[in-house]
Amino acid sequence: MHKYLKLTVCFLTLLCVIACKTKAEEPDSQTVLNEETNIPKIVNIINFIRDIEPRDEAITEEVLFETTKSQVEIMRQYQLGGTFLLQYDALIDEHYQELLKGLPVDSFEIGAWWEIPQPLVEKAGLEWRGRFPWDWHPDVGFSTGYTPKEREQLVDVYMEDFKKIFGYYPKSVASWFIDAHTLNYMYEKYDIIASANCKDQYGTDGYTLWGGYWNQAYYPSKLNSYMPAQNAENQIPVPIFRMLGSDPIHQYDTGLEHDRQGVISMEPVYPRSGGSEPWVDWYMKNFVDGESMQYAYVQVGQENSFIWKDVKQGFEYQMPLFAKLRDLGKIKVETLAETGAWFKENFKVTPATSVTVNTDYEDGKKKTVWFNSKNYRINLLWEDNTLRFRDIHLFDESIQSSYLENKLESNQALFFTQPFVDGYLWSTAQKLAGLRFNQEKNGEIISLEGEDPIITNPQDGKLEVLWPLQDDNGTIKMEIDEDQTQITLEGGKSLDWFLELTVAKPNDLPFQSIEDDKIESLSQGKTYTVSTLKGKFSKPVADEVFRIYPEDNSIKLNFKQ
Repeated sequence: MHKYLKLTVCFLTLLCVIACKTKAEEPDSQTVLNEETNIPKIVNIINFIRDIEPRDEAITEEVLFETTKSQVEIMRQYQLGGTFLLQYDALIDEHYQELLKGLPVDSFEIGAWWEIPQPLVEKAGLEWRGRFPWDWHPDVGFSTGYTPKEREQLVDVYMEDFKKIFGYYPKSVASWFIDAHTLNYMYEKYDIIASANCKDQYGTDGYTLWGGYWNQAYYPSKLNSYMPAQNAENQIPVPIFRMLGSDPIHQYDTGLEHDRQGVISMEPVYPRSGGSEPWVDWYMKNFVDGESMQYAYVQVGQENSFIWKDVKQGFEYQMPLFAKLRDLGKIKVETLAETGAWFKENFKVTPATSVTVNTDYEDGKKKTVWFNSKNYRINLLWEDNTLRFRDIHLFDESIQSSYLENKLESNQALFFTQPFVDGYLWSTAQKLAGLRFNQEKNGEIISLEGEDPIITNPQDGKLEVLWPLQDDNGTIKMEIDEDQTQITLEGGKSLDWFLELTVAKPNDLPFQSIEDDKIESLSQGKTYTVSTLKGKFSKPVADEVFRIYPEDNSIKLNFKQ
């Protein structure tokens, strides 16, 4: 038996005895002192496993195995279940097989990690084009780099070998991204239940996912796995959960004017976020307390390519914190397949959800809420008592991905939706784009200023935002549902207020025509429209892109296509 595995078996036996007699250690965090809620706050601990790491010769098979073994030990110490996803090279390594077969099936799940290494390609009878036995470029190491027929061959080989080893087909298959043809084939032939993809990012690791359903999960279009479907008949009935626990405030703006973004997430390897005890406490407090509508979701854990010595500190802090929150009834810790099955039982189409952060990290002065539905997403950002829409993207199930029928021919993979406000791509570090809440006063254009917002879910599918303005100027009330957003100024003094889009990069905009009642735009070869059901758009003059003026102190925008 592999020497690492012998030690693992002995140690796990001891840990199991200890865990049955002791409660989980409680960290010095005040994070969990909240009211209980009936809204599920779901945590998936997902660790995915590679057996090959060509980027650093010091990361051997033994080092990779040590990382996974240590994750298993810590999770079992705190009686935390979770999901381990195997890349094919790890699937066929008997050391991982023996380790994972020893896990309790009632709390652990074994699934597939869908990056494509050399052993899988060659067993499927295809030619390996990679630089290394595992090549992370998306035209080689991901399903997008293969024809639809080749993708099916790769799936069949993996699934049959998985079943020979574990006795069943995996219920969960995840990757940084999986094309729609592959995902639908896995569903129709092998009945997978759940998938997951990378958080939104721009340029990181050679691929971009930008403008999608920001967190929680969505049913993808049959034509485009990154695009939420609007109708059940056009969706793949496999929910895709967004991975990594992205920072709701700070991740979006990181990397402005660079080719790629950095990472601010719950991944334990990052010392300023998931590896930082204060940051993790901040994230989980907002996760538990913030308005999430139907449910809250975060994926935690770490790929074993980030080795144990770098992951250890963050992982060993996070796991007992999750155990404490679970024991207090604040969160549910589930496998990815369990959460996927729950999602499918409760939602026939993609639901409306939100991510709310009521307090900034450390001494920051920002607050935010993300709203997502099957039709669009918006992000509201409060900063220094002002408010702007930082992001609005629309979804269209009819937009076919260029990778659906054709293989990717470059080392850059791109996934987008339809922009109406893009506070990242239309910004510079000196000038941030946004649809701002402004007023005209004494001949000057100034920002509306207010107090802390109150964000609630008064009824299913509706998010309500109340923003009390300063100087007794009334309250901005926003009612946001899966199709429309209404903004009303209630009470207070009479204000000459409006919304104004300001950008730093006016040549990058999609707007084709601006009329009083609608704006028509073009992106990815597809026209889309945002219309006013109340209020009106103004045509651009001087440096402004457009304004939206209220009617009877109210603006109502329709985002449904």
